[in-house]
Amino acid sequence: MNGWPAWVWLVLGVLLMLAELVVPSFFIFWFGLAACGVAAVVAILPHGSLPLELGLWLVASLLLVVAWFRWLEPRWRRSRIGASDAAVGETGWVSEAIDPQRRGKVRFQRPVLGAEEWPAFADEPIGAGERVRVVAVEGQVVKVARLRQGRS
Repeated sequence: MNGWPAWVWLVLGVLLMLAELVVPSFFIFWFGLAACGVAAVVAILPHGSLPLELGLWLVASLLLVVAWFRWLEPRWRRSRIGASDAAVGETGWVSEAIDPQRRGKVRFQRPVLGAEEWPAFADEPIGAGERVRVVAVEGQVVKVARLRQGRS
């Protein structure tokens, strides 16, 4: 049984990479890139069998996905859900005023524990727009303190 021609693998690869625009997971992209790699191999060695090509595509896909999650994925995208100590020390700004009797919201420049905005509380009133630092994480709420002038 002959395998697919190189152009079929190339079209499949491009379609999978374009599917990433519809399903923004940055996961399908690697399957498409692997299919393009198989297209290159089939163009050089055109007499392979379909099971061999599918096996090559599977192995290439797995290697690319593992490489992405292991070495290539930017560190800031990795969520450390459950690791509340990771948020302590992060700075952000108050997007909704905080009062000791009422929670507000804090927005971060980059996601902290998987989210850009968190419900927050403080021991003192802090107005919207002020810079704060996370001093603790208690459940689904961050405790913050106002950043004093002269500190980053």
